[in-house]
Amino acid sequence: MKFRIERDFLGEVSIPADRYYGIHTARAAGNFPVSKYRVPFELIKGFAVVKKAAAIANGRLGYLEEKIVQAIVKACDEILDGKFKEDFIVDAFQGGAGTSTNMNVNEVIANRANEILGSKKGKYFPVHPLEHVNLHQSTNDTYPTALKIASLFLLKELSEKVAEFQGSLQKKEKEFASIVKIGRTELQEAVPITLGREFSGYADAISRDRWRIWKAMERIRTLNIGGTAIGTGLAAPRDYIFEVIEVLRELTGLNISRHENPVSVTAFADDFVEVAGILDAYASNVFKIANDLRLMNMLKEINLKPVQSGSSIMPGKVNPVIMEAAMQVAIRVKANFSTVRECASHASFEIVEFMPLLAFSLIEALKLLINISGILSKHVAQIRPVPEKCQEYFDRSFSLVTVMLPLIGYENATEVVKEIKEKGVKNIRDYLTQRFGRKVVEKLLSPEYLNAFGYDEEDLEELLDEFNT
Repeated sequence: MKFRIERDFLGEVSIPADRYYGIHTARAAGNFPVSKYRVPFELIKGFAVVKKAAAIANGRLGYLEEKIVQAIVKACDEILDGKFKEDFIVDAFQGGAGTSTNMNVNEVIANRANEILGSKKGKYFPVHPLEHVNLHQSTNDTYPTALKIASLFLLKELSEKVAEFQGSLQKKEKEFASIVKIGRTELQEAVPITLGREFSGYADAISRDRWRIWKAMERIRTLNIGGTAIGTGLAAPRDYIFEVIEVLRELTGLNISRHENPVSVTAFADDFVEVAGILDAYASNVFKIANDLRLMNMLKEINLKPVQSGSSIMPGKVNPVIMEAAMQVAIRVKANFSTVRECASHASFEIVEFMPLLAFSLIEALKLLINISGILSKHVAQIRPVPEKCQEYFDRSFSLVTVMLPLIGYENATEVVKEIKEKGVKNIRDYLTQRFGRKVVEKLLSPEYLNAFGYDEEDLEELLDEFNT
């Protein structure tokens, strides 16, 4: 393997001759052999957009030659197309508030731009990673900006996947509308409900998540780009500060703007905490729904589609693996929220030092939720009800007596339950029919009545007349 020698104020480092990264990246890779997790490529692409916008803005204002602008833009576009992934080698768990990632991007872009212009890697002429690619920038304004751009695109994708998940649940709500079953509280039988009504609750919860995720985009659409080191814009010309945000808006199509107080959003990461908290809320609902479906599958009220063998020793065993995967994703996302919160709270003075871990955790949470939402949408669509099992639990449940409360009151209902227990009645629906009349019981236990929100006074009067008769 051939090597080239690059130099900085600390000395010399040998770099593989064919690699696009440079000395700053190599030092960082040597300093942080921590996790073998790479910086998420979604963040690298966010950086590429920022570097492209900065080059265009600097070119428009006369701070960069046109040929250098075009070479940088082409290099950035190639990164956005997914090239050079093997050259972004810095560990995700790095010190320096993300400077290593910024330098990795700067060096790859500079070396590729020089190659485009006919120069060699490592010469950094005519394009220099700091003098040109990083012109009028700092890690402290490019890193949060790149993360926000990456997060905005991921949030948009997540919103679409959540909408699909909601749609799958809504279809089951309609499909299962006439299937009566027993509701449960405290893992015990409660009052009757329909399977469709249960799924309506799931769908509505996910609709709230969809709204929250969409609103989360509002929290991170204001950027500190142009603020340089601590948000004051030191070493950046004012015309560039205003121009670069306009270029970013053009390139991304996102509704983004410059924050009115860049010092604040450089020193604080509470907007990312808020987004992570919204993801945590969605994860909580995913966990609850997946667990409910897993339990209903155990009770044989629904059938989850078998997708793989469940045991290496028990032939024919099938497990609810999709739901278990969803629950594990939810646990991970909730842990990531805690990590994001801690990273933000441990910021000091004018910088968020632990931005690399924050970014890794936030992007991982977004990607996990995007993937599992798509999987759940397809899996929910394949759920099949078991009406006869639902009916079996329904007919033998003491909770059926509860529907009689408007007619006979709590004390009398208690006596009915006591009588049922003493007689050892197995089919409680049949017993109620014999005791109170078919028309009354069929009305009170019908899907229409159970799906109604409360009872109608006129209907109750008719039932009372029938009951008294």
